[in-house]
Amino acid sequence: MHTLDVRAPLHVPYLTPGDVVNNARTATGWLPPLPPARELVYYGGLGALAVAGALEWPVALAVGGATVLIQRSRRQEPAERAQPAAESGPEQAAQQAAQGTKKKD
Repeated sequence: MHTLDVRAPLHVPYLTPGDVVNNARTATGWLPPLPPARELVYYGGLGALAVAGALEWPVALAVGGATVLIQRSRRQEPAERAQPAAESGPEQAAQQAAQGTKKKD
């Protein structure tokens, strides 16, 4: 019996360690930044309590959501207080300073 061996060129792609590192950096660049460790522990604890049954999941979700809203409002308050002073002109700043000195007398 006769057989015919035909060998076609077959290109097998492979990844070098540099390719893997570059791909990992690109993929992690698309992800949002992680919250601080303290927040991760807090929300992880809420999740653990919900899984263990110590808290019902709607309660854990409500507590976590309320915490996020409160933290966002606290972060925005100082910026909102500083904005009107920056937007007002020097005349208004002088008037506010004069009113502040009159109140002290």
